[in-house]
Amino acid sequence: MHTTNRSSRRVVVPALALTAVFALTMVLMGQFGAVRVSAQDVQPTFTPVDQLTRAFEAVRSALEERFNVPLRPLRNYEWEQVEFTNGIDDCTTNVEQERPLYFGWRFVLTSLDGQRFEGRSSFDATIITTCDEVTTPAAAAPAQPSGNLPAPVAGSAVGGAFELGGQAIELNANTVSLMRRSGMTWVKQQHEYLLGEDPSVVQNIINNARANGFKLLISIPGAVNQMGDINAYIQSYANFVGGVAALGVDAIEVWNEPNIDREWPAGSINGANYTQLLAAAFNAIKSRNPNTIVISGAPAPTGFFGAAGCTPQGCNDDVFMQQMAAAGAAQYMDCIGLHYNEGIVSPNQNGGDSRGSYPTYFFSSMLNRGFGLFGGKPVCFTELGYLSPEGSNEPLPGAFAWAQNTTQAQQAQWLAEAAVASAQSGAVRLLIVWNVDYPYIPGAQDPAGLYAMYRPDRSCPACDALGAVRGQ
Repeated sequence: MHTTNRSSRRVVVPALALTAVFALTMVLMGQFGAVRVSAQDVQPTFTPVDQLTRAFEAVRSALEERFNVPLRPLRNYEWEQVEFTNGIDDCTTNVEQERPLYFGWRFVLTSLDGQRFEGRSSFDATIITTCDEVTTPAAAAPAQPSGNLPAPVAGSAVGGAFELGGQAIELNANTVSLMRRSGMTWVKQQHEYLLGEDPSVVQNIINNARANGFKLLISIPGAVNQMGDINAYIQSYANFVGGVAALGVDAIEVWNEPNIDREWPAGSINGANYTQLLAAAFNAIKSRNPNTIVISGAPAPTGFFGAAGCTPQGCNDDVFMQQMAAAGAAQYMDCIGLHYNEGIVSPNQNGGDSRGSYPTYFFSSMLNRGFGLFGGKPVCFTELGYLSPEGSNEPLPGAFAWAQNTTQAQQAQWLAEAAVASAQSGAVRLLIVWNVDYPYIPGAQDPAGLYAMYRPDRSCPACDALGAVRGQ
């Protein structure tokens, strides 16, 4: 049965006895690609503390019970994070009522005598399905660059372990102290490019980051009202970001939320159009500094544009990234830019949100929306934050009322949990917290200061929570 239209990662591991469980834990320690482990390589100790291990064990037990077969030890197994297009239960007749779960893990276990069995699990291992037979995931359509895209310039990849950073207004002594207390090694700042600017306008930003010991990500959007002659604009923008790379910046995010008309001209919003700009920017950056990490512009997480996915005013983020992938964008990025900023439950949950089950509400499904579309490129969360009104003594604006009951303690805990989940996923290279130090402004319609880790009462519970998981 054909059910899965997009997978984020597949790992195939030969297994003997408890090696299967141990190998899963090894995968979560940050390795990319296929992993093979033999029984001679390790002496495992079974401690089912992580989500993936618990899900694997729950699926294995359910398969053994349903099919009355021994699956300890195994010949091998496969696992992948996937989107279940028609729900987790669409591979089985073994349930009374199908459950509306659309993202999770798919496991295929091969017994010692060669029989293959498929089981599925929610990310928190609370929903388990055993399939009637092993399904065949849909093959990803190969990305076909459009005829007028340039050949990509070679540059260093985005290797290295997971790192944490924060978006800051300025690196004053207080903000630097908060970030170090949190275990952050990156700072993100944003600069809006205006036609005719010289790259030297960001030199002070670079100098300040260096002086305080941080790696620097600069997000560089442009001014929508200057994009009339789009071909000329793309070349001008590419020249600018190439010049910024030459100054030694560590990473550049090419634009910001290009799927909505606040950030891109209405009527031309499409992932393929954005890829034209991304390709030119990538080549300019890598030509001037091959070590600068190029991050694709993170789309705004949204389902606002309905079932069609796009209108002249914008596109849903998943549709926009699918358009990018089809246009060949994977050739022109080191890291997939993603945003996640509307959560009101723990990042370890993929349900329980009072608003419903839309994928942008949950950390795991937002990670899956981008990862897997671009040939195994890792994810860089260039904005990830939780909104809490606690300490403001006023209700949130109507457009943000969904976060009214989120406490400061939850904000701190969930940021820490998101950092752990990202580091363990093997899919996330960089997480930038939105945000560190934006000021609280009473009555503001954009409550950026209530996303801030530095709270209105001048405390920073998130600093200590993050610091604890980052070993500070």
